[in-house]
Amino acid sequence: MKRICLLVAGTLLACLSSCPKASAQDDNIISLRLMTYNIQHGAGMDDVVDLDRQAAVIREALPDVVGLQEVDSVVKRSGYKDEAALLGKKIGLHATFGPAIPLTRGKYGVAILSKEAPLSVRNIPLPGVEKRTLLVCEFQDYVFATTHLDLEEENRLASLPIILEEAKRWEKPFFLSGDWNDTPTAKLITQIKKDFRILNKVSGNDSYTFSASNPKILIDYIAGYPRRAVKTVKSSQVVNAPDASDHRPVVVEVTLESYTTPVHQPSATLGSKQGNDCYDLAGRRIEDAPQKGIYIRNQKKVAAK
Repeated sequence: MKRICLLVAGTLLACLSSCPKASAQDDNIISLRLMTYNIQHGAGMDDVVDLDRQAAVIREALPDVVGLQEVDSVVKRSGYKDEAALLGKKIGLHATFGPAIPLTRGKYGVAILSKEAPLSVRNIPLPGVEKRTLLVCEFQDYVFATTHLDLEEENRLASLPIILEEAKRWEKPFFLSGDWNDTPTAKLITQIKKDFRILNKVSGNDSYTFSASNPKILIDYIAGYPRRAVKTVKSSQVVNAPDASDHRPVVVEVTLESYTTPVHQPSATLGSKQGNDCYDLAGRRIEDAPQKGIYIRNQKKVAAK
């Protein structure tokens, strides 16, 4: 019996030693499910406002974060509902609303629903015959933005430098989602691709998003900045939702390097007494606490908003 036990133990040890081990680099890779969805103020193809239908579509997609366009906030046509807050409550996500214009005693714009509560929020005006906006939410490992660009090409192109300037402000990966009102061969998309990487599929019938009942064109996108920010695009799909809105949503799953893990301890050569000294996430001492982002003070991570 002892001989058999020793043999089994030896076999187990051999198996364990031959199993692949996760590297520290693998621990730094995170996976994100990103989504964009024009919800047509909650109305489906039948023009009936029914947020339960759209909540079901989003819930089934299991996104970490979703950008919404054509969102009402206390507007008459949608029953004076705070649509972003209601959708967030139905799905169990944090809701952030970005107003673009006033509308019948309420507001109309875009929104972001997210698993994480945003560290900071910016709402930046964009040009348009109907005024547009860029809603930006900062999270621990990335920044996510959504917009609904104007119907006029001149205004869409004029929006791009503003968007790019915002993307360049951040040291974290920056994702841009939304209804851009342009097809993949348009001048706008060509210009965007110089700095951003389009993450969703842009060719073939299965890439089309509008109109939902019988889609013939792609006008909804998710892109990453800088182009190298995303390591891999694991999947890209247009959700088969033919009646909940007049657009079909886009979902992509990507991997990227974590902005905050692992947290390296400050080097021993810097001395054992840290006091109020600040360090970046690589353990390097910095003179002053940053105005935004995450840093280390007294061996604890601090998020500057």
